Amino acid sequence: MKLGVNIDHIATLRNARGQNNPNIIRALKECEKSKVDTLTVHLREDRRHIKDNDLHQLKKYSLLPINLEMALTNEMINIANKIEPRFICLVPEKRNEITTEGGLNLNKISMRKLKTLLAICNSKKIQLSAFINPNKKNIDLAKYLGFHTVELHTGALDKDNVSKIKIKKINEMIKYSFQKDLVVNIGHGLNFKNIMFIKNRKMIDTIHVGHFIISEAIFMSLSKTIKFFRKLIK
Repeated sequence: MKLGVNIDHIATLRNARGQNNPNIIRALKECEKSKVDTLTVHLREDRRHIKDNDLHQLKKYSLLPINLEMALTNEMINIANKIEPRFICLVPEKRNEITTEGGLNLNKISMRKLKTLLAICNSKKIQLSAFINPNKKNIDLAKYLGFHTVELHTGALDKDNVSKIKIKKINEMIKYSFQKDLVVNIGHGLNFKNIMFIKNRKMIDTIHVGHFIISEAIFMSLSKTIKFFRKLIK
């Protein structure tokens, strides 16, 4: 498995003071030195953490491929078209949510906008992913709609006590997605403990971790946290 690190909450902390500390580009360089595989940012409609200028600066200076998480809106499609990230992951977005609460409802997205985005992605060799809840219906629909990749929501594992049923389900859906010839990513709520529940590792392309790594970095440093996580996913 490859490791993708979401640095949104570096920006959240910076925005609390409205200045430039902690610095996003410094975080990028720490990720590069720690041999992160992908850099993830979520440009939200309300710009609560990553800002437009951050995205431009990361595109300019990053040696890492950028994974842009975004809602399927005309504004974000236009931004993605100009930035040309290596990866795009469509995610649900609600104004009042603290963090992403669940997977994208593929039945409710605009087919017209998806068609436009798919055309951009196919012409510019951008890998398009859907962040979905792990079940066969969502996986089948993602495949039918033309997504190259699925990112399975692993939030069910972010509990003090996780049932064997939930662990079994996520592993079965990793296998099912892989058998559908989809690139399989996983993410949300993963940490040092629950990553051990993931079994079908050879079928997974990338694991995306954000809040936990940035939080743990307060105590361990960003580079040490990333390096420890990398050891756990080998």
